[in-house]
Amino acid sequence: MSDKNDEVDPNELDITDELIAERRGGALGETPDDMTPWVAKTITAIDTMSHWVGQTVCWLTVPIIFAMVYEVTARYLFVAPTMWAYDISRMLYGALFMLGAGYALSKGVHIRADFLYRNWSDRTQGRVDLMLYLLFYFPGLSVFLWMAMDYAGLAWIRGEKGMDTAWMPHMGPIKTALPVGVALLIIQGVSETLKSHYAATKGRWP
Repeated sequence: MSDKNDEVDPNELDITDELIAERRGGALGETPDDMTPWVAKTITAIDTMSHWVGQTVCWLTVPIIFAMVYEVTARYLFVAPTMWAYDISRMLYGALFMLGAGYALSKGVHIRADFLYRNWSDRTQGRVDLMLYLLFYFPGLSVFLWMAMDYAGLAWIRGEKGMDTAWMPHMGPIKTALPVGVALLIIQGVSETLKSHYAATKGRWP
């Protein structure tokens, strides 16, 4: 039997392991009053776009669920597996992953090793993030975008089809989701860079 003195006060919980995403809980488009107007408008516009893209893309889960339920039902109840369920599920999941990446970045829920980062001051976090975005994020994603556009373009030009199943769907549409998703990540990265600059100069996150 535990002693009452051992009970944890919810107001005194240790939150050092909370994700950085916690600071993204404010209202959409909410920016500090001392932020430069054009910066605030740019951040609001990009975050709003990412929000609506994320809210739209999440509906891809509906056909994914339908395809998997239909396949399981047809396969195990009627011994009549489909030719298209596997392709549909993996292609839509890939599109969901790529097209929702910018939205995930805007919410700060990408996986990150923040066991050191969380203990730094807001100013230090902003400086480190700003440096990493400029030195690695944009150059890396720019190369990735160029390669993804070539990857998707060749699929359309060649009329490429999937060879994993007898259904053989055209791969152009799904491969196009890759450069589009990378472009959305780059756009959201502009917003994150501006937020990092604000934190680096003002000592607090917007």
